Parts: sequence; structure tokens; C-alpha cells
Amino acid sequence: MYKLLSHNDLDGVGCGILAKLAFREDVKVRYNSISGLNREVEWFFDNVDKNTFLFITDLSVNEKNEQRINEFYQDGGKVQLIDHHKTALHYNDYPWGHVVVEDEEGKLTSATSLLYHYLLSHQLIEESAAITEFVELVRQYDTWEWEKNDNQDAQRLNALFFLVSIDEFEEKMITRLQTSEHFHFDEFEKKILDMEEDKIDRYIRRKRRELVQTELNGLFAGVVYAESYHSELGNELGKEYPHLDYIAILNIGGKRMGFRTIHDHIDVSEVAGQYGGGGHAKASGCSLTEEAYTSFVTETFHLEPIPEDARRNRYNLKGSSFGTLYKSRREDYFLLHQINDHEWAIQKGQKRLEQTYANFEEGESYLKRNYEVWLVKDDDFVQYLMKQVKNHIH
Repeated sequence: MYKLLSHNDLDGVGCGILAKLAFREDVKVRYNSISGLNREVEWFFDNVDKNTFLFITDLSVNEKNEQRINEFYQDGGKVQLIDHHKTALHYNDYPWGHVVVEDEEGKLTSATSLLYHYLLSHQLIEESAAITEFVELVRQYDTWEWEKNDNQDAQRLNALFFLVSIDEFEEKMITRLQTSEHFHFDEFEKKILDMEEDKIDRYIRRKRRELVQTELNGLFAGVVYAESYHSELGNELGKEYPHLDYIAILNIGGKRMGFRTIHDHIDVSEVAGQYGGGGHAKASGCSLTEEAYTSFVTETFHLEPIPEDARRNRYNLKGSSFGTLYKSRREDYFLLHQINDHEWAIQKGQKRLEQTYANFEEGESYLKRNYEVWLVKDDDFVQYLMKQVKNHIH
């Protein structure tokens, strides 16, 4: 018999699907939250005989269970822990641990992709195009490669995962992977996914108006309260406000928070680690501890949302040769303009600020971080230019 304890997200459930394809009725699968895993491991050791092969995927155990697993293994028990998070690398010190963040080709891994390779290498599962394609979609979604590759099927697979129960998702996927040559969505799934995308767009538009900006430990964060669509929301808000280093998404009801970034130079697993959490460089999370609550709720609750840039301009455009006009809450105007082939400068009212910037994006980021400005509408821009002309004549 086999027992698999895995995470209750898409990557964790992907591991359960592979285990059921490989071991069929000989495996019992339990999906856990990060905090629930240790109770499951304790129950396993208190109730299961040594002939059961224990797999733990996509999750880490506490120190006490780490020792119990090692003692179980040394006493002849069969166990394999498979993970891909940086915070789990120390399990490689044990013969039962297999943690790989990046494979030999330089590709980021997922628990599903690592388990698939394990099952293939031990000849426990038969390779097929459908399974390989499914595993790759899970991997790309979990590592955020889907966004870079614009792989909408990976994003849609995760959306489908949240639209149905885990049991239904598991059953659908197992049947499809057993009977299809290639992975695909059926017609009904395509329809509900199209409807879901419209719903997500509306949700993101609403949340965009609630985002506040704060500086913590030298990094600029956008903070928003949301119970749904964390990945999509974090991704869209990150692209909408690239001057922010990361987006912090608070689920007050669930007493948890997630961190997302679109930047390669920011590792949000380090941010989550400051509050006892962890995860990936681009997506991580933690429990809403007292310290996290103070930093992201108490200290930001009084802040006004970030003002949105004007959206339908024809003249006041970003990177324009006329310059680009912004306004702050204090009613100050800032004109970001090019002064030569490789320098941009900022005019605040009648005075030019000393610092110059290598490109438009650097200048805009400085303005948005330090003055919380927004792109003004065309009418304001035209009036500003007319006023400047008048002042110049006089």
C-alpha cells in the first residue's frame, strides 16, 4: 500500500492524480493545508504499519516530524519526500528527501514534475503525451513560467481547479489522462472558463481601486484585501503598477496572506520568510501573524488607495516626446521629459529636479514611489502646456 500526503493546491493535487494513475486502488491520498500536514504525519505514524510506503509532496514537516520520519526510515520504513521549495533544501541531507528547485536544464520544477520523473525512473507509471502535457501545464502555472510564455492553458487549468471540487477535478483529469492522446479542455469546460475570465476581469477592476502603497524594509508594496483569485490579481496589479516591488494580498477571513511579484530582482519568498512563511521567488505566502497584521493592516489601514492613471488619453501619453504630466495628492504637477538621447528629467512646477534617469520607466518609478502621482487626463495636460507657453511669453 501507498499513502500520499500532498498540498491542496493545483501542484499538490497534480501529485495525487499521478499517484492514482500509477498505483490505482493501492494508494490513499490526503490533501492538506500547510498547517494541517503535521497532524496527518502524526496520525500516519500512530496508526499505519511499516509496509505502507509514505510519500509527502509539495509540503514540509516540522522538526519533530522530520525526526520521526528519519527514525521510521532507519527502522526499515519506506518514505519519500519530494518538494521544490528553497526552504525545503535541507531535506536533501536525508536519503528519503528529494528537493530540486531548478533542474539540470535550468528549468524551475514543481512537485508534480518531480514526482512524474520519479515515477518514470522507477517504472511505476507509463509515459504518455497527455500526462506529459498535463504535468507541464501544472509546472508552468506553479512556477509562473506561464505568464512569461503567455501559456493561457496553464492559467485556465488552475481556474478550472478552483471552479470544481477537488474530487471532481481529480476524477475528470484521471479519466482524461487515461483515455486521451493529448491533454485538452472539453466544450463545457471552455464555456465555464470563458465566463470565469469575465468574472475575474471585473473582480480585478474593483480591487485595483482599493490598492494602497506602503514602504517596508526598503521595498515598496501594494496592499489589497482579497479572498479570491490571488494569482491573477497579483499578476495584473504587478503589471499595472510596475513601480511596486511586490503585491501583498490579505485574506482576513482565512488569516493568511500571499505575496506576488513580476520582477526578477525581487524574491518574495524572502519577504514571506520574515513572517514565518515561504514559497517561490515570484509567489509565496504566510499566516497572518501578529507581526504581519501590524505591518500590512494596522500600519496601512488609514492610507488612501493609489490613484489610477488616466486611461483614454490621446496626448498625455507615457514616454511622449512632449513630456508626460503627472499630478500628486498635494496638487503638484510633475512633467517627465527627455532632455537628450540617454537622459530623462523631472520638472516640478517651474523647477527641474536634480536627478536624471536613464529611461522613462526609471523616472516614472521614482515619481510613483516618492510622490504617489498619477497620469493626468488630456484636458489637464493641454491646460498645463498653455500655462507654460503663457509664462514663457511673459
